[in-house]
Amino acid sequence: MNYVYVLQSLKDKKFYVGRTENIKLRLEQHNKGLVNSTRMRMPLKLIYYEVCLSKYDAIKREKYLKTA
Repeated sequence: MNYVYVLQSLKDKKFYVGRTENIKLRLEQHNKGLVNSTRMRMPLKLIYYEVCLSKYDAIKREKYLKTA
């Protein structure tokens, strides 16, 4: 399965959109500071996610959410 997710920074209230195959692991990585793009915005909370059947669909949806 592929997931598209939205995180919100509890520090600056901004959003981050991403894509992963393992949402639990990816959220842990974000909150441990292992992701460069969100390291300075921790802590983060998961506010939304979708399950996509293919990686291609997840990539399209992630792009849409980042530009919408």
